[in-house]
Amino acid sequence: MSQSPAYSPLDTLVDLACRDGVEVRPTLLRVLTDLYVQKPKHSAEEEAQYVELSLRLIDGVDAATRSAVANRLATYPNAPVAVLRRLIELATPGAKAVPDIPAAAKSGSPDLTEEFFAANAQERRLILSHLESLNEAVPRRAAAAVSEVIRRLETAALQRNPGEFARMLERVLGISRSIADRVTRDDSGEPLLVAAKALGMPAAVFQRVLMFLNPTVGQSVERVFELAQLFNDIHPAAAERMVAIWRQTTVTPPRSHAPVYWDDERRGARAAATPAPRAAASRREQNNPRFKNSG
Repeated sequence: MSQSPAYSPLDTLVDLACRDGVEVRPTLLRVLTDLYVQKPKHSAEEEAQYVELSLRLIDGVDAATRSAVANRLATYPNAPVAVLRRLIELATPGAKAVPDIPAAAKSGSPDLTEEFFAANAQERRLILSHLESLNEAVPRRAAAAVSEVIRRLETAALQRNPGEFARMLERVLGISRSIADRVTRDDSGEPLLVAAKALGMPAAVFQRVLMFLNPTVGQSVERVFELAQLFNDIHPAAAERMVAIWRQTTVTPPRSHAPVYWDDERRGARAAATPAPRAAASRREQNNPRFKNSG
């Protein structure tokens, strides 16, 4: 296989760095990535070479270099999945410890709604991965003019209007307003990802929604980057199953606390202030002169 001229000198430098211990890897990875993102499209050969060379360098560079490379690739359409995944793994070293799958995820019960919202980012990814592997059919809702719905959702996000965004999610997904609000305002972003994936929202639109809808998510380049990658990895069936579980979840509105006998004193007060009908009528008859004379 012939090598692209742009990558041949870099390949030689990689071999030199790996063999002789010359510390050029941080600079080399940055230069390699800069050359990669300068071209809007790459051949399969160029793509394979960039992935191979980058993966040989990433583990040996510092966190600042990895962050810089991640930021460069985050704005590049169709960046290599293997490189992005490795950058995420190194940015979150705790991700190697796989948590247990919640019991509700194994059965797909409505209890999974609360467990999903209470879970951390890694546990949510695990739940979605497990939902993808379930065999039962996914109950779907017929959504008219989905492209128009997505356009209006994006407009609400760009206008930083979470209330309107939640209202539209409630209608198009058939979920309660309470859950729609939680999806919209979640500071980690996975519930929003689920809703977008279930609607078939394009990846580019989802990234714009992430950056504008919730300031907590949008101000973290690393978080947007991770969610964009997860959006590409998660199968639509997993998102559709989660939305179906949200529809089955009964949300009881909170009630203000009152003692068991909270109305007794009011009733007593009303009874004392307002005489009973029969007692009042009896007193009127006794006070009536006609009844006194007949007596």
